[in-house]
Amino acid sequence: MARRARFERLFTDVYEPLQRFVRRRADAAVVDDVVADTLLVLWRRLDDVPEAALPWCYGTARRCLANAWRADERRNRLTRRVANEPVPIDGEGDDTDADLIAALEELSAEDREIVRLWAWEQLAPREIAVVLAISPNAASIRLHRAKRRLADLLEPGKDGASAGHNPAGDHAGRTEEGA
Repeated sequence: MARRARFERLFTDVYEPLQRFVRRRADAAVVDDVVADTLLVLWRRLDDVPEAALPWCYGTARRCLANAWRADERRNRLTRRVANEPVPIDGEGDDTDADLIAALEELSAEDREIVRLWAWEQLAPREIAVVLAISPNAASIRLHRAKRRLADLLEPGKDGASAGHNPAGDHAGRTEEGA
């Protein structure tokens, strides 16, 4: 209860000055988010906050602002990159994208997600494991299987049954003379 009481007291002391501090440094669109992030850090690190909390909060707000600016820059770069991507005009180009999208839609939701994390987000299996909260080994296995299923959908005539094991038995396809 003492922790909560201290936070409430600090919140009352720092909220308005913190709002003004951030407002003078950022666009109005991000002020509330940066202040909220700063107060979240204040709560999480309450035991580390000195009695004179306002300067500490200003330092934390500066770091939260820097994070917001970096995120904004990443969004801007992505927007520019997407805007510069050529858009095929109907009837032009090949059907690869349409075939790929159709094949992805036929996969299970889990397979679709793991393939997208690998192909679109360019994550390694160990990183996919973190996103999906599974082991790196499980991520590797699931990715391998999902890629195989996707390949089977994209090239339906090409399956693994003809290479290696013959499910009909060892003598299938042999003639009497060749046996």
